Amino acid sequence: MNDQKPPPKQFAIQKLYIKDASFESPSSPESFAFQKWEPKIDLNINNSSKTLDNDRYEAVLRITLTATHQDATAFLVEVHQAGMFSVSGFDDSELQYLLSSQCMNILFPYAREVISDLTVRGGFPPVILSPVNFDALYQQHLQAQAKKGEDEATH
Repeated sequence: MNDQKPPPKQFAIQKLYIKDASFESPSSPESFAFQKWEPKIDLNINNSSKTLDNDRYEAVLRITLTATHQDATAFLVEVHQAGMFSVSGFDDSELQYLLSSQCMNILFPYAREVISDLTVRGGFPPVILSPVNFDALYQQHLQAQAKKGEDEATH
C-alpha cells in the first residue's frame, strides 16, 4: 500500500524588480501648453513567464501606455515589472494559472506605481491605472487557445 502524500503546495515571492522602464515625451515642451488636458490613453498589457530552475520562475508584466492629445503623442510609458517566485507542488494547469494570473496580481500595483511616478516626473498629471482582472484575462486566453485548437482540428 502506497501512503505517499503529494508534496506540499508552496508559493512564495523571492524578489520583485523593475526589468525595464522608459518614459518618452516626444511633443514636449509643446505638450505642456494645452489649455485643457484631456488625453486619449491607449493601454497595452502583456505577461510572460519562464522557468529559472527546478522550482523558481520569473514572471514579467509588461505595460505600455501611450497618451495622445490633439493628435500628438504627449508621452509614452513602458514598464516591465518582474518577480522571481518559488512554486512547488502544483500540477501544470495550476502552475500556469499562478504564473499568468496570481503573479500578475502581485506585480500590477508595483507597475502602476512606477507608471504614475514616471508620468509625474515627466511633467504630466499622474496616471493611475484601474485594477485589472487577471483571472478574467487568463480565462479569455484559455478560451482563445481552445478555440484555436478547435479551428485547427477542423481544417
